[in-house]
Amino acid sequence: MNDKKGIEVLKDMRLSKSTAFTAEERENLGLRGLLPYAISSQDIQKKRAIENIRRKESNIEKYLFLSALQDRNERLFYRTVIDYIQELLPIIYTPTVGEVCQQFSHIYRIDKGFYITPEDKGDISTLLDNWPEKDIRVIVVTDGSRILGLGDLGCNGMGIPIGKLSLYTAGGGIRPEHCLPVMLDMGTDNESLLEDLLYLGYPHKRLQGEEYDEIVDEFVMAVQEKYPMALIQFEDFITPNAYRLLERYQKKILCFNDDIQGTAAVALAGIYTSLRILGGSLRDQTIMFLGAGSAATGIADLMVTAMMEEGLTMEEARHKLWFVDINGLVTGESKNLQPHNKPYAHEYKAMGFIEALREIRPSILIGASGAKNTFTKEVVELMSAHNERPVIFALSNPTTKAECTAEDAYKWSDGRVIFASGSPFGPVTINDRVIVPGQGNNVYVFPGVGLGAISVGARYLPDSAFLVAARELARQIHQSDLDAGTLYPKMTSLRTISFEIAVAVATHLYQLDLATLEKPRNLRAHIKSMIYDPTY
Repeated sequence: MNDKKGIEVLKDMRLSKSTAFTAEERENLGLRGLLPYAISSQDIQKKRAIENIRRKESNIEKYLFLSALQDRNERLFYRTVIDYIQELLPIIYTPTVGEVCQQFSHIYRIDKGFYITPEDKGDISTLLDNWPEKDIRVIVVTDGSRILGLGDLGCNGMGIPIGKLSLYTAGGGIRPEHCLPVMLDMGTDNESLLEDLLYLGYPHKRLQGEEYDEIVDEFVMAVQEKYPMALIQFEDFITPNAYRLLERYQKKILCFNDDIQGTAAVALAGIYTSLRILGGSLRDQTIMFLGAGSAATGIADLMVTAMMEEGLTMEEARHKLWFVDINGLVTGESKNLQPHNKPYAHEYKAMGFIEALREIRPSILIGASGAKNTFTKEVVELMSAHNERPVIFALSNPTTKAECTAEDAYKWSDGRVIFASGSPFGPVTINDRVIVPGQGNNVYVFPGVGLGAISVGARYLPDSAFLVAARELARQIHQSDLDAGTLYPKMTSLRTISFEIAVAVATHLYQLDLATLEKPRNLRAHIKSMIYDPTY
């Protein structure tokens, strides 16, 4: 029960309604004289907020305005984001969040997350007592080692957990007090950060090896003790650690890695919708990846599972998938392959990217390289020469890292390409046709998967849950969207999409006997009852 009065109410982001407090509330809460005369509805406040946002000249300024709004009136922040999600998603997440992370220590305003450093070893469980909320259901944790396509940003990477959790609430309806952003600040190998007087992180080289693992283990075990119902989402870890930690914890605790599994589900959903245009089945496609990191191999692993359900053996499915890394085509002769790459190292002669495109003739090309402009005119024209409707996904983000722009892909293929990207691009006019490119954003998947998992008290999340999510996401696309060239549903339907994915994932977890909570008579109603509504 709240016993705050006066200015304390206005300074509490969860209680404050600012100018929306009624005359009676102002009297009862001691707010008379503390607010202007007019009583504004939340709708009027929302219009004032979006007007102020649009007045800002840069995306960073818009981000800072939204962040400040969240700090003073949480419900108005979420109401505004939900109702203007198409416009504000690029501000609170990609591509703006990449710039925010790069400048994090220079634009730091207010504390919004939980930080753990090597100096906290042995005390992590006790430290978690300092967090004010005790019923945590979703944790997004990063060590800042591979932020988007920007590399090691150390402590500055905290912008990612903060942004992702705001989307868990706006997109999935998970209550904000149930969310915890965590930075495992293990140091940084980014020399420019270590030399920056304003850098806020642990000012040492990155912890490695056994000492690193001990801190991660301690954190994971402390979460099991303090928040036994919580889902841990691992985010933006360098590829070797991402795979190693996922393998270590996946079947022991409730967790997943969004860069591996979330990206895979979103990409596979886009491929499924592409096939509605192309015809045929996934098992009939030859797919090439530019980039062989956690995102690319995560997509491939889920595709193998999907192809096997279509009747291929694991070996047959893997042979449909080809990788090109910085050294060229990944083959059995390639040196220094990571364990996650080896299943896709086919017995084939060494060659570069262009030669591989000419010889292997993929029907689908997926970029997850973090290398800007690598899908050149020659690449797009080669794909177009071999395929009537080439499928090209330029998934690297932020926008500055995209393998190609939507405009170039459509222009160089004379409008024939079926295109999707990781960052947003605007509509493109080709041959008097307006094409609206789809954005393969992980926000289509992780809020729904998270909501479904916590709604049943899942023991752990199997890979098959992400195949279920991919299929449900693909089911949400309408023919009118496909006709416009878009492979993903409208972002304005995000809450509906997340809800349907949550129901599908929860149903799947009950079928696999991975739920700890008794199945409700009406699962849809049960999940709907959990969804946060910021309206006042």
